[in-house]
This record gives sequence, C-alpha cells and structure tokens, in this order.
Amino acid sequence: MAKAKTAGRTRRPATYTVRPKPAPEFPGCTPVHLPRADLEDSDQRLEYWDGRTETAWICEPTTPYHEHPSGRLVRLTERIAQVRGAPIESYRSMDLRQRDWPHSIMQADESLYLHPDRARLPGPKAMVLGVDDFPDVVLEVDHTTDVRRGKLGLYEEWGFPEVWVEVPDKPAPSRPRRLQPGLTIYLLQDGAYRTAPESRAFPGWTAAEIHAALNEPPTLSARTTAVLERVGAVLGEREGTGPDHDPLLGSHRRREFERGVARGRAEELCRLAARKFDAATARQLAALLEQASDPDRLTQAGLAIIDCETGAELLHRVAGNDAPRT
Repeated sequence: MAKAKTAGRTRRPATYTVRPKPAPEFPGCTPVHLPRADLEDSDQRLEYWDGRTETAWICEPTTPYHEHPSGRLVRLTERIAQVRGAPIESYRSMDLRQRDWPHSIMQADESLYLHPDRARLPGPKAMVLGVDDFPDVVLEVDHTTDVRRGKLGLYEEWGFPEVWVEVPDKPAPSRPRRLQPGLTIYLLQDGAYRTAPESRAFPGWTAAEIHAALNEPPTLSARTTAVLERVGAVLGEREGTGPDHDPLLGSHRRREFERGVARGRAEELCRLAARKFDAATARQLAALLEQASDPDRLTQAGLAIIDCETGAELLHRVAGNDAPRT
C-alpha cells in the first residue's frame, strides 16, 4: 500500500542566530598593549590581561580609600580564625591565571583560603586554574571601577565559588554615581552567580554585617566583635576546634586559668591566716601574694602559716620568698 504524500511545503530545520557574548568592560581602567614577554616585569596594577590580544586594562594607582577594605577584611577574618581555632590564609591582590593557552590574568583585591592546611595553595607567582584550589572568597572593592560590567562575568566563567563586591561608604572623588555603598555576595550555583544575603564560606555572616565591619573606625564595635565571635564559633563547631586550638588565644586562656587557680589558693591562705592570727596579718599576706603564680611559692606560704607562731613571723618568712629563686 502506497504511503500518502505529506501535504504542503517541505519543512526546513529551524535556524538560530547565536550572538557572541559581549566583551567584558573594565570601567575606570585604561587598555594598553602589554606583550607577553613584558608581562612578568610589569609593576602596574592589572585589572585584567587578555592573553589572546595581549591587552592589559590598567587601573588608577591604589589609594587608601581602595586598600582599606581589603586590609580590614584580613583583620576581621583573623579574629574569626582565632575563635575558630584554625588559620585563615590571605593572598591579597595576587594574579589569578588561566591554565589553558592563551591564558588570561585577573588580579583580585583580596583572596581568602579558609582551610590552608588542606588546600592546594597558589605558588609563588599566581593562583592557576586547574592546578590550585579556588579561594573560598574573593573580594573586589569598587571605587573607580565596576566589576559587574565585566570582571564579575569572568569570575563566573572561571568558576570562582564566592565573590564579594564592596562599595565603601567613603567615596573616591571619581566614583561613578551609579555605585551605591554596600556589599553584595555572589554565590556560584549551577554555573551562574546568584546574589545571597549571607556568605556560604562564613556561615551566618550577612552582607550587611560585613559591609558595616569593613567601614567601621579602627576600634571594632561591640556589635561587630560579637558577630565575629558568632561566625568563628559556628565554624569551630563544624570542625571540632575552638579558641584553645589557637596558639595565641590558647596560650592566653591557659595563663588566665593558671592565674585564676593561683588567686583562689591565695584567697584560701589569707582566710587561714585571718583565723590563726588576725585580719591585719591576712591583709598584708594578701598584698604579698597578690602577684604570686608560682605553685611552690603558694605551697611555702601555706607551710609557713602552719609553722609560724605569730603573724609577724609569717609575714617575714613570706616576704623573704620574694627574692629570686636559685
């Protein structure tokens, strides 16, 4: 049986026009030709270097307005690291390089690794995609630039997991009016960035809290200090660490514990002296033992209370122990 012919014209396959992605823009930067051979010797601050065209986008010289937020972030995360009991490594404005030829280069304002003990850290020259681990957080500070018009798209394309874009409260004279103060957190999800109210790397640390902390006076407020302690405690609870694991805080806490034990022993000795002798002797003994932290010194004072017949004899013996021990 013959097949019926399809009525009408033959349907042609649909065609689509694929438009090329717009070239990234780098507002506030000047494009210059920078040959690959001259790249290593260049001391200019590069926003981006395109390996295909050997074009570098050079930004304005850095100023305190630009550098302050990234320096402050290092200070803030150091507090978090101490509470957590594990270090956080900062790599400042290092080069971020593609591995495949012709590779391109970006420079971040700040790069943070939360687990430097188990991460594949950057080498002496750059963080290389496919060789080194991504930073857990990259910070970009927008004063005369606007990373959302170009650089943010490259971070997304290269696969950086979390980018913070900070527009400080104090504006630079040449800041574009469209940039409003605040911090925006971009998290990579299914290959694309989504804005988020809080960090994924630092759980519970909100964009508003980070921005406030980056723009505070040199002395951190009680509110920011409490936030840093909260975030550090959450990270520590996840990893089974805490302040005692931090070399500085751990040493300080141990010394304070020993001092507390010593003060408790000294107070008990003074109560014994008051019962055996009188309140005046106890007060003078307390003054002698006020700075005592040596367990042997306190033990000798306890034996003196037992052996001595008078308060004067006790104070003489305890005061004699102030001489350096040999």
